[in-house]
Amino acid sequence: MSTTPQSENLTCDVLVVGSGPGGYVAAIRAGQVGLDTILVEKDRLGGTCLIRGCIPSKALIEAAEHFAKANENTTDNKFGISASTPTLDFSKTIAWKDGITDQLSSGVAGLLKAANVRVVEGWAKFENAKSCTVDDTHITAKNVILANGSVAVEIPSLPYGGPVISSTEALDLVEVPKTMAVIGAGYIGMELGIAYSKLGCDVTFIEASANILPGFDKQLSAPIAKTLRDLGIHVHKNCFAKSVSSKGGIHTLHFETQKGEEQTLTVEKILVTVGRKPCTQGWGLENMAIDMDGQFVKVNDKCQTAMSGVYAIGDLVGEPMLAHKATAQGEMVAEVIAGHKTSFNPAAIPAICFSDPEIISVGVTPQDVLDKGLETIEGKFRWAANGRALTTGTADGGGFIRIIALQNTGRIIGIQAVGRHISELSGEFVLAIEMCSTLEDVASTIHAHPSLSEAFMEAALHALGRPLHST
Repeated sequence: MSTTPQSENLTCDVLVVGSGPGGYVAAIRAGQVGLDTILVEKDRLGGTCLIRGCIPSKALIEAAEHFAKANENTTDNKFGISASTPTLDFSKTIAWKDGITDQLSSGVAGLLKAANVRVVEGWAKFENAKSCTVDDTHITAKNVILANGSVAVEIPSLPYGGPVISSTEALDLVEVPKTMAVIGAGYIGMELGIAYSKLGCDVTFIEASANILPGFDKQLSAPIAKTLRDLGIHVHKNCFAKSVSSKGGIHTLHFETQKGEEQTLTVEKILVTVGRKPCTQGWGLENMAIDMDGQFVKVNDKCQTAMSGVYAIGDLVGEPMLAHKATAQGEMVAEVIAGHKTSFNPAAIPAICFSDPEIISVGVTPQDVLDKGLETIEGKFRWAANGRALTTGTADGGGFIRIIALQNTGRIIGIQAVGRHISELSGEFVLAIEMCSTLEDVASTIHAHPSLSEAFMEAALHALGRPLHST
């Protein structure tokens, strides 16, 4: 990390705390608009998403998919491809993953330097709203942007350490464990659990709710449930992890059912993925006279806190706790400080689960329609009727695109999809909602053939009552 020499006192127009997707973008944009900017980061540039989350997890998922495909080629498969049994050098897998994060972190450093942002390495501790100490350096700022991010939630009876790991440690294991229990079948657990299963680990999920991926409806999670069955992954629903006992290097997870029945599972690793919480401890938040909204920092549509000149963004300010939300807020806040007239008011923020298959949800869901009593029409198109989906495996295991539109105007307010390789369609989905597109807009837009994007057009046609390639 490129750092500024330690100094007794520094002053600046903008002080950004945290170099995740929100913080470093805020700092870059602030520098671009001519504001004297300092960024404080205790770890490597890029934050949790780049170093310990989004990017390395997707790298591991990609490597796992390649290994799974190679194993499929040892049998007589539908492609007519055959090969000898593959082997896995997991140290090379991790080295490749680390190479990607190193490259991106270095890229962030270069962008900050180009924007004339000073970087101070260390942990910022605030004594008041506009002043903090980083080791022996004291920084006073006219404006402060808090981008402190979030940390993994810990189960009190299963503290991290030994066989109990968070997603951070799961991305840095030196070898693939033979067995693993994943506590929580949400999107983080699902992504990592499926990846490690494909790498040869015997995975078992312990989920407190009645369904996997409780943030998505059953129609969307059904194809993932099929993948779990195909991979031989066991799922214990309505179950609660209680404790772990170890003896002679053998670790036993104790959990119980909703009815109070006690059960045990012997595993090498216990991956806890029960959510994340904002990082609000240990840096002086209590000294800043800032209002809270539950566990989150309370902000308005410009991400301003109750203290003038202090802003908060990203995971610190509430759901959705997603990197791209933080990025958008970071850019916006820098422009607000520069005097631009702008605010954070997106029509929709995409949520993606990089499971197998992938899930996208943008805007209003069917449950929202019921809860709000909206009058809507719905269109659906299954991948099985899309040529490109059939050739790429997207149609395997089912999957579809669903469009929800207002009945009286046809304006699209929600889009969901499940299928392999569909995360790249999220941009088109968000754009449609952000631009207030109607079903007719999408249906009359010529989509390239053969492509997965055609399914979006077909779903719109279905909602309009004139489907071409479905009934």
